[in-house]
Amino acid sequence: MRSDSGWAVGFTAFAAIMMALIGFFQASMGIVAIFNQDFYVTTPNYVFAFDVGTWGWIHLILGVLVLAAGLSLLAGATWARAVGVVLAAFSAIEAFVFIPYQPFWSIIVIAVCVMVIWALTTQTADALDEGSPVE
Repeated sequence: MRSDSGWAVGFTAFAAIMMALIGFFQASMGIVAIFNQDFYVTTPNYVFAFDVGTWGWIHLILGVLVLAAGLSLLAGATWARAVGVVLAAFSAIEAFVFIPYQPFWSIIVIAVCVMVIWALTTQTADALDEGSPVE
């Protein structure tokens, strides 16, 4: 019988809550971009210069997916850990591409996504060792 490490459970809960927050914020950013095309500053001659409405839909869809995966992870779904890593990676890439539109927010999203990936892929020695007692 395996006992869960407090650290492993805490990291998973942290990742789930952060995913839910990032998903909510990204979905909110998407809704703002869809309904107010002039809210974000557009940059000329940018390789990924999509229409602001297109960015809004990208944010909204990705935000809803990240939010759902975060809530599923918080509910204990085992599949949500792998999905969370993939969605956090996509979210970080999307935030990197979105830097010219919202640089400060994009850097925060990238940092949080990296922390989420770390939290979902890291296990402590207690979690890996089946017979160790939880302290």
